[in-house]
Amino acid sequence: MSLSEEESCYGTNCSLFDLSLMSAIATLIDQIRQEAEREGFPIDVPIYQAVHKNPLEPVLYAGNLNSQLCFFGRDLGRDEVAAGQPLIGAAGTLVRNGFYSALHGKKAKNKQELQTVCDRVLLTNTVPYKPPGNKAYSPEVKERFRPFIEKLLVLHWQGTQIITLGTEAFKWFIPYGKTGEVNGFFLGGDRFSSRLNVTLRATDAQRMTHQRQVSLMPLPHPSPLNQKYYSQFPQMLQQRLDEIEF
Repeated sequence: MSLSEEESCYGTNCSLFDLSLMSAIATLIDQIRQEAEREGFPIDVPIYQAVHKNPLEPVLYAGNLNSQLCFFGRDLGRDEVAAGQPLIGAAGTLVRNGFYSALHGKKAKNKQELQTVCDRVLLTNTVPYKPPGNKAYSPEVKERFRPFIEKLLVLHWQGTQIITLGTEAFKWFIPYGKTGEVNGFFLGGDRFSSRLNVTLRATDAQRMTHQRQVSLMPLPHPSPLNQKYYSQFPQMLQQRLDEIEF
């Protein structure tokens, strides 16, 4: 996500709050880039090169920071790198289509209509880069970038409802629950219909700690490779969205 794509404002419609937010997001993106430059980690460089993108430029989020709902995925794929947005490949399009239908009671006619879901939701991942192949990032890489995702979710996003997509995305939240709580919840047979409240924490530039209580609503990953749940995912997503005011 580049600042011009999601946070631009024009003329007299650009308030001091908007300018402050734009500056804060630009700073956060720059901090992520600096961390990526500080020490190497696996990045699918050929995918970035194929679309003439800088492999160290993070794709942090897409959507509206004032939205009540966040879709939280694992990491980027080929299509996300090309578009500069999370959750826009095959799995992400399934999510976006489901959310559009819940909003409007009909299917989007084209990509332009589908893109309007970003007015009402936040889309982000555990790590704002694409790993080589289709393998999840290691716990060490996730921890390196955790403070930046915390800042996004606690200091800048204004919502409280998070739909996680897949095991890796849900278990990113383990540090914010009580000991064993997040893993225990995920072992439950009703994990895809129940919700878990946790308290996120983030530290600002003045080293002050901020908190945000959120409700986690896990769903399976909507990849076509997920044979167990792929065909069920649209209905499962609709059931989740029925629980939320957005």
